[in-house]
Amino acid sequence: MNIAIVGATGMVGSKFIQVLQERNIKADSYYLYASSKSAGKVIKMFDKEYTIIELKRENIIDKKIDYALFSAGGSISKEYAPMFAEMGAIVIDNSSAWRRDENIPLVVPEVNPEDILWNKGIIANPNCSTIQAILPLKALHDKFDIKRIVYSTYQAVSGAGQKGYMDLQNGVQGLPPQKFVHEIFSNTLPHIDDFLDNGYTKEEEKMIFETRKILHNQDLKITATTVRVPVFDCHSESINVEFNKPFEVEDAVEALKNFENVIVMDDPKKNVYPMPVICKDKDEVYVGRIRRDFSVDNGLNMWVVADNIRKGAATNAVQILEKILEYKKEGKM
Repeated sequence: MNIAIVGATGMVGSKFIQVLQERNIKADSYYLYASSKSAGKVIKMFDKEYTIIELKRENIIDKKIDYALFSAGGSISKEYAPMFAEMGAIVIDNSSAWRRDENIPLVVPEVNPEDILWNKGIIANPNCSTIQAILPLKALHDKFDIKRIVYSTYQAVSGAGQKGYMDLQNGVQGLPPQKFVHEIFSNTLPHIDDFLDNGYTKEEEKMIFETRKILHNQDLKITATTVRVPVFDCHSESINVEFNKPFEVEDAVEALKNFENVIVMDDPKKNVYPMPVICKDKDEVYVGRIRRDFSVDNGLNMWVVADNIRKGAATNAVQILEKILEYKKEGKM
């Protein structure tokens, strides 16, 4: 088994390497790709040293790569993911390049692993804010049938990459932003990605589209407001859900507790609820502030926090790889 990591020196690419080692996914060969600027650098993985390879066709064709984890931006994915797939690899792509393609599965392994089975060489990793929301939503949807979702997100600067991270670090010193259109230190920006003609941002549209695609429900009513906040790591989300079925809060909590990789942290009398400082470098999705919304007949509020670079990106992609290997062992692929 040969595995490639494309964008190996970036924030998510580095996390790919960390998570693969933590989960002990060993390959006969690992090939670490990046731009010409990073080519020649050496990265240690599984006690071996790997030299970064420049990403270009002639450095791919002779490698017999089985799986490729991509996190190098949409334009790179559009150019190179089909190339890897044509050479026999299954690509798991972390960019937005393929998420809207109806012929490409969009997968969160705890929620819709069966969609992996119809891939044609490329599998899309959802947006970080969608991934963490979809676990608790799936737990509740299966039991109470979701009618409507209202997303309000509070997203860390690491979601904007290394430049976003630096804007917050530099902002403490009063330096002007390089990534964001306004300063992020001691500020909030209700503006993630570009604005669309309908007044929403692309990030908000992504959450709406991806939630429907993953849950296989194009009629689901969803609205979203996404906000960048001066936090380095971990996205937080206030999620309001309206169900078609009546429910008891205790039953909703039980459904969440029983769902894979969801951790309920909900004891407000003792000031216990999910926070970024607790969830950093964790693979699970944390849920708290679970309470009835008394303004509608069957409404629920919850607060959801997860590490956007791990579960929101690298870990989810590695979990997809693990599921593929499991399916192949079972003879399903």
